[in-house]
Amino acid sequence: MKTFLGQEPPIVNRFGKIIIVWAAFAAIFLFSARAATVATPSAGVAVAAVTAAPAAESDKPLVTSYAQTLLFLGPVPPDALPEEQHTPTIFARYWPKNFSSIPITNSILYTWVVAVVIIVMVRLGTRNMKEVPSGVQNFIEALVGGLRDMCEGMLEPKVARWVFPLAATYFIFIVMSNLMGLLPGVGSIGWGVPDPASFMPFAIKHAEAPLFRPPTSDANMTVAMSGIFFVMSLWWGLKYNGPWGLVKHTFGVQGGFTGLVVIPLSVIFLFVGCVDIISICIRPVALAMRLYGNIYGGESVLAIMLTNSPLGIAALPFYFLELMVALVQALVFTLLSVAFTSMFCSPSDGGTEHGH
Repeated sequence: MKTFLGQEPPIVNRFGKIIIVWAAFAAIFLFSARAATVATPSAGVAVAAVTAAPAAESDKPLVTSYAQTLLFLGPVPPDALPEEQHTPTIFARYWPKNFSSIPITNSILYTWVVAVVIIVMVRLGTRNMKEVPSGVQNFIEALVGGLRDMCEGMLEPKVARWVFPLAATYFIFIVMSNLMGLLPGVGSIGWGVPDPASFMPFAIKHAEAPLFRPPTSDANMTVAMSGIFFVMSLWWGLKYNGPWGLVKHTFGVQGGFTGLVVIPLSVIFLFVGCVDIISICIRPVALAMRLYGNIYGGESVLAIMLTNSPLGIAALPFYFLELMVALVQALVFTLLSVAFTSMFCSPSDGGTEHGH
């Protein structure tokens, strides 16, 4: 049985615990996120509004850029938008007065579904460990081993031990979110305008408020993931360099120069360090928006093709394209996260490793 850098227990056993911890942490983080984009019409109000103004139906996008709130844990907030006033609530009577209500959006709901699927798959693959893996265990070991090799190839061994659990968890979560977002019913089952031309009961023309939505098509989720990795990369940089070492790593003169030439070079590298600070702040934004934009854009294209072609035949080529995008975007997010971390955790004195 392979182990990570010679450590026991086997990596796949540890990985199951990592998945559970980070799935719970991501859910808690999303609960507290109350971004402006998560303004949501309730299902009943959305249907009534569209019914009252059918002329404006064609002006609405097939896929909204925000996640609809399905219900509130606690009472409806006093500052809620007018369209949220009739959103269902639970535990409203027993909710503490000093705590704000928690909105449960369709993307958060599907995040729980994705997390459960991942946990079940990992548990099935690691329940009865064998010396010669097969089936799900073989797939999990190959996947985790490949991610481990990627981290070891880009980072020093001790830094790879820090980064690997979070990077691998993110890759698996993003891949599963992207692929499960392509399942039939995701984004198309929900509430909307009834379709009188259909012979199916409860048929609607389009899901104005879908029950499920891919987590990675919600900017709140991608911002949360990139924000967590940004904070952790800063912590790893401090742990690797030390506080003063991190400052020298960012603003110090590189290349081992000595003598009077250091004086003009220090001014140049001070300016370079300021530019690097701006780049560091932009990195999490680029991570979040790249993933969100690609998944949301693919979701919009599929919705257009399914709606505007007979039997949705025109969407078939785009489904195959989205399968590739699902894998590529997860890999890009993970690779860039590891690469950004390596910029913090690399020797700044020409190859000498820091011993912190």
